[in-house]
Amino acid sequence: MRLLFLGDVVGRAGRNVVVERLPHLRDRWRLDCVVINGENSAGGFGITEAICDDLINAGADAVTLGNHSWDQRETLVFIERQSRLLRPVNYPPGTPGRGANLIDTRGGHRVLVVNVMGRLYMDALDDPFAAADRELDACPLGQVADAIIVDVHAEATSEKEAMGHHLDGRASLVVGTHTHVPTADHRVLPGGTAYMSDAGMCGDYDSILGMQKEEPIRRFLQKTPGSRLEPALGEGTLSGIAVETDDHTGLATRVSALRLGPHLEETWPRFWD
Repeated sequence: MRLLFLGDVVGRAGRNVVVERLPHLRDRWRLDCVVINGENSAGGFGITEAICDDLINAGADAVTLGNHSWDQRETLVFIERQSRLLRPVNYPPGTPGRGANLIDTRGGHRVLVVNVMGRLYMDALDDPFAAADRELDACPLGQVADAIIVDVHAEATSEKEAMGHHLDGRASLVVGTHTHVPTADHRVLPGGTAYMSDAGMCGDYDSILGMQKEEPIRRFLQKTPGSRLEPALGEGTLSGIAVETDDHTGLATRVSALRLGPHLEETWPRFWD
């Protein structure tokens, strides 16, 4: 299978580049499954139903969230009826929505998508490792699921790496989100799981983590209350990770970073061209 994961979509710049470029890339590379982290897609804070629909219509099979899951209050309602939108699975019992789902793709594959949130320097949620274990044990790779994608929304690289090695051999891809900066450590782990500490963001990189630069700089200099952070409005860049898996095992065979757009050096899965 051919899998594509795109990092945090930030504001209009991120939405526009996904909507404009993903349909063509999906056809060009004959992608079997696309997952997008959309937790910053609504003005940098949360997601709306209309935006979620736009990402799915552009080619996303599932949309994951993170610590900004509930910044748009409407998400508490529409997440119950949108099975392709996932919030972190380790939120407490009773939280609206779901944190994992077995997605039926357009090509007839079954892909388990799991969203977990880390606990280091983040909100104190339930144990993400135990939560991930429960989901993967209930839907084993190569038996129930043709592929398994785990989005680890976390601040600490050590926690993301620990999750990657903990799930090695049981998932097709373990990929970090949240920090909005793409890492250079994409690889296939010894057990056959593709890994990347952070997929980066889909947004304007002439910014500070996708936000206009002036207010974040002012906050560092003055340490006083100020204006609301606003997304940068320049041309967006697609950022993420591409993975090819073995059809029999569901484990990764090849992996590549994806960066398409200005400000960053472009790279893409040349083994698909």
